[in-house]
This record gives sequence, structure tokens and C-alpha cells, in this order.
Amino acid sequence: MELGDGIKKFFLLGIGAAATSVEKSGEILGDLVKKGELTVEQGKALNQELKHNAEEKKKQAEAQKKGEAIKDVEIVVEMKVSANGVTYGSVNAATVAEELKKKGFDVDRKIITMRDAKKLGDYVATVHFHKDVLVEIPVKVIAENQPVEAPVEETPAIEETPAAPVAEEAPAAE
Repeated sequence: MELGDGIKKFFLLGIGAAATSVEKSGEILGDLVKKGELTVEQGKALNQELKHNAEEKKKQAEAQKKGEAIKDVEIVVEMKVSANGVTYGSVNAATVAEELKKKGFDVDRKIITMRDAKKLGDYVATVHFHKDVLVEIPVKVIAENQPVEAPVEETPAIEETPAAPVAEEAPAAE
């Protein structure tokens, strides 16, 4: 007897919600097999699928946690530049991984995608922690001797109150 896909999904959702662990779901499936409601093969297949789903959710949760930690990071890379603004070398995924490591984030360069930056400017690197967790990191390439612009904080303008106009005295008539 083959379970339909719709029934299988419904069943997996029900057991996944009722069972707090893979072991508990295995017990539930074992009981269903003993009662004759499932065949042994169906029970094994469903148990494997539950294990796979639990592992996938765990990986996604870990990736989400890593993504949250890195989402506000901004990278500034200083490069030597020719007279016409072209860099000597390029900024790529490996460079981004090195800069992230300097900031305390250990990210494998293989999960970073970025088009090579060969000129000064702003770029975006995407870190693929999981198929559902992508984090975009702004990358700014500047000249080696160029100072980094600090964010300018707007301060409220202080309006000066005009001093009372001084009345000029008319020349005394003689």
C-alpha cells in the first residue's frame, strides 16, 4: 500500500508537530507499524524523511543565526590605484572573506559571491549561508591613501537671535 503525497505531507506535519525529537517521532511511527496502520517500509521511509527534515531545519536555524550576526557589517578595502582609477589587482570573494575574518567572522570564501571589483567604488558581496539565508554585504573599494569618510552626523542648526538693531544717531543739527 502506497501513501499518497498529500497524505504523506499531512502525516509528516502532524508527527513533526507532535514529536519534539527524532527519537519520539520514531516511537510514534513504531506504534503505528505495530497497530498495522503502516507497513514497516512506509514507517522506515517516513522516519528517514522526518530525520532529514529535522536536520534541514537545524541547518537553516544555524544559518539564520550566522546571517543575523553578519548582516550589519560593512567592508572597506584599500587598494593601490593607477592614475586613471583602476586598481592594481581586484577585490573578490577571497578578499571579502579575509576582511570578514579580520572583523571576527569566519566565513568560507566558497559561499561568497561577488563580481570582481577592479575600480574604485561601491559593490555588494552576497554570502550564501543556506539556500534560504542570503546576506548582502556592502563593499567599498577606496584608494590606499584616501581617508575613509566618517558618517556625517547632522547636528541641529543653532539659530542666532538677531541682536537688537542699534539705532544710529542722526547727526546733530547745528
